[in-house]
Amino acid sequence: MMNSKVVPKYALLTVALLAFACSLAFAYDPSPLQDFCVAIDNPASAVFVNGKFCKDPKLVTADDFFRSVNIPGNTTNKVGSNVTAVTVEQLPGLNTLGISLARIDFAPHGLNPPHTHPRATEFLVVIEGTLHVGFVTSNADGNRLFTKVLNKGDVFVFPIGLIHFQLNVGNTKAVAFAGLSSQNPGVITIANAVFGSNPPINQDVLTKAFQVDKNLVNYLQQQF
Repeated sequence: MMNSKVVPKYALLTVALLAFACSLAFAYDPSPLQDFCVAIDNPASAVFVNGKFCKDPKLVTADDFFRSVNIPGNTTNKVGSNVTAVTVEQLPGLNTLGISLARIDFAPHGLNPPHTHPRATEFLVVIEGTLHVGFVTSNADGNRLFTKVLNKGDVFVFPIGLIHFQLNVGNTKAVAFAGLSSQNPGVITIANAVFGSNPPINQDVLTKAFQVDKNLVNYLQQQF
């Protein structure tokens, strides 16, 4: 028979463990909606992050939740593609909802270059044309490449933070829409970031990282 004096001790321990577990469940940092947020003591020179100030609900109209993406983007550029973003910057009604969208137009053989969204998973659906798409896993997973050829009506998912791309493999234009799991997903185009940073990355860093001649690095930096 259990000692009645011991029971309260077990009960107290159980309550303490439950309280600790609950505190862990609620003690977390919200996902950032910007590249960084440096702490500041003086609020007068601070900015509001992780969302935007809310409009008075009495002043909200249907237009706050509407934006047209009917017009094709201009694809007359070096890569032959154009991304029309619909984030909280373009559609205020997205604020705090955790989603956004993008329309991607491709010229024949146009490319949406390798890039990553630091704050969102991407859900792509092809509306017109044929796209060769893919993503590369992290170093720990061996940088495996997953690719697929998508036709009209096909869907593909790019996990959050992983480098991915879309290439129009057809002789006609292509159109796709992407849903993203953040109101401000962010985008880092790999070539632009590595060879077009401001100021430029030291060429000694890039020649060693890519194991190429410094002249080639200089040429690539000049392209951006």
